[in-house]
Amino acid sequence: MQVLVRDNNVEQALRVLKKKMQREGLFREMKARQAFEKPSERRVREKAEAVSRARKAARKQAQREGLLPGPKKKERGAPAGNDHR
Repeated sequence: MQVLVRDNNVEQALRVLKKKMQREGLFREMKARQAFEKPSERRVREKAEAVSRARKAARKQAQREGLLPGPKKKERGAPAGNDHR
């Protein structure tokens, strides 16, 4: 993984690096590797993750077919601080 530092702006480069690491799942993997996980616990966790993925896929498919309402859209109102009274 590589991040370029432009104009000696290390803070921005760190933010970009953290975002890339988050996207790649490195933080989640580091947390999982902090302690030993028994093989039985691993099987239980992986099965639960698979069930969760399957439910999410089924929910998205139902939304596409119109059986379920889609995700709620965030309303865009006036920007904060612009309430003229």
